Amino acid sequence: MGLNLASKTIDKNIINCNENFFVTLALSASPNIQDNPTDIVLILDRSGSMTGVPLTEVKAAAKTFIDIIDESTDGGLNGLIGNGSNIGMVSFSTEATKDVALTTNTATLKNAIDLMVAGGNTNHADAFQKATELFNPLSQNAKVMIMFTDGETTIGTNPLIDADLAKAAGITIYCIGLTGANGVDVTALNSWASDPDATHVSIAPDPEDLVNLFEELASNISKTGATNIVIDEVLNDDFNIVDILTPSVGDASLVNNTSLKWKIAELGKKGDEGASLTFEVKYIGKKSKITNVNKSITYTDTEGNIANFGNPEITINCSKVIVVNPCPEPQEMDFGRCQEYLEYDLGDYSLSDLGRILELSVNIKNVCPNKKVAVAITLNEVNDLGQETKKAMKVLSIPAHNSTVCEDIKLKNIKFVLPEENGLLCSERKLVARILANYIDNNPVC
Repeated sequence: MGLNLASKTIDKNIINCNENFFVTLALSASPNIQDNPTDIVLILDRSGSMTGVPLTEVKAAAKTFIDIIDESTDGGLNGLIGNGSNIGMVSFSTEATKDVALTTNTATLKNAIDLMVAGGNTNHADAFQKATELFNPLSQNAKVMIMFTDGETTIGTNPLIDADLAKAAGITIYCIGLTGANGVDVTALNSWASDPDATHVSIAPDPEDLVNLFEELASNISKTGATNIVIDEVLNDDFNIVDILTPSVGDASLVNNTSLKWKIAELGKKGDEGASLTFEVKYIGKKSKITNVNKSITYTDTEGNIANFGNPEITINCSKVIVVNPCPEPQEMDFGRCQEYLEYDLGDYSLSDLGRILELSVNIKNVCPNKKVAVAITLNEVNDLGQETKKAMKVLSIPAHNSTVCEDIKLKNIKFVLPEENGLLCSERKLVARILANYIDNNPVC
């Protein structure tokens, strides 16, 4: 399948000036055999020397191999080999048997593996002959044999003749040898296998190593989803990279304040595999705006996969916030250890607001640097005839800010007390507010 997914996410959609947030890059890949359908025949040694642990381990290894091919052909471990590929099976001792013709059903293959019983001599030539007969010479699929054995030939004709005939017919041969009780002829395996020997012949010193060898072979046949991955991330100039967390796969390094490089040797070798990288970013700009986080992001790999990470937007609010009526200071009380009862005097408290309380907020736009501002807010009540009665007025002085550009200033918690008249506590009341704001220090200095 190659590269399955690439994404870029941020943990906050709205931030204030100078606030930090986290960016996460993620991608996943799977082995790719879908574009290269392959017919594979497993040739498994069940001679007498395989009795006990060796046969148990080779059964487990062969099943693992089948599962990897299953998943890599259609992206899921669903018991079916997809997209035109097939697996067949031949087992051998004194004679070879065609246990399973080329099939897409993994259960059929695994059942045949479970039925193998060790016994008899070792006839490699008959095994190559029977395996060759399973292939359809008219099929356009790639053709692969995987010969597993734990010993030297003890019966039958020269296996090299049949191996050469198979290779001449376009069949690629892999050989896995187990140095069992009777030893294994590595020179013979090299002569049977396709060239080069380094990639087509493997030797397991112990039965327990067979699973890893079969996994590696399945990955080679199905082709790793992506290799030699390089991701270059460049942020917009208003952002700085503060910290890079350790990626789940590969290595990441800071190139400069606005860019990083993430390298992954391989992804999607034995199945669907994901990778993620999270890094911390700070907004260093001065203006409120909606903007994209990154300037550019590039992806390359050996296989030529294409990745589209996306470019999330973030909203930045650089308004100044002034709390006009702060909340009352809290008074702390502490219980001692194992103390079950506490009596505490909160002291004197004067009523701060009599009647209903109206709390307003307002955003003063584009206040220039180094300018104090006066804000007046009037509050009138409107009767049923539409007539207004003055109720309250507040005048506020806003200190100058020293930013390099004009900024919005948010006024919060502007409280008005509205005394109740005629005892009508639950009556409806209609109010109107008017706002006037001016610079205080506009007059020239003589």
